[in-house]
Amino acid sequence: MNIWVDADACPAVIKEILFRAAERTGLPLTLIANHALRIPARSNIRFVQVPGGFDVADNEIMGRLEKGDLVITGDIPLAAEVIEKGAYALNPRGEMYNKENIRGRLNMRDFMDTFRASGIQTGGPPPLSQRDRQNFANHLDKLLSKALR
Repeated sequence: MNIWVDADACPAVIKEILFRAAERTGLPLTLIANHALRIPARSNIRFVQVPGGFDVADNEIMGRLEKGDLVITGDIPLAAEVIEKGAYALNPRGEMYNKENIRGRLNMRDFMDTFRASGIQTGGPPPLSQRDRQNFANHLDKLLSKALR
């Protein structure tokens, strides 16, 4: 299992959890972003910088992704593609995307986009809570334990 991170919008605290998990398990972790990132000096942790632009990081992830890999992303359309390709998608708040819930998430995302396009201010997501961090770490541990068996 390779772990891919859509790192442009991934919170620093989640990246730290991922760094520790990669160090502990030895699994390959690759962060992909369009801006420079600092990563620990470990042979299994890599960073790929891509040019700026719409979906450039997403396309890079999808081009490298294999069945059974894990992608960390809050990007719902990317998560849908990941699931379609037979990989796992986990968002930074600890929610696993899967075949059962991704269609509803896509519909809600599209609805909110339409809402915002009409000029209605919807605000952003709430700050990442301690519970979100714990939920993320728990789901990550379950997936990594399964991969290491």
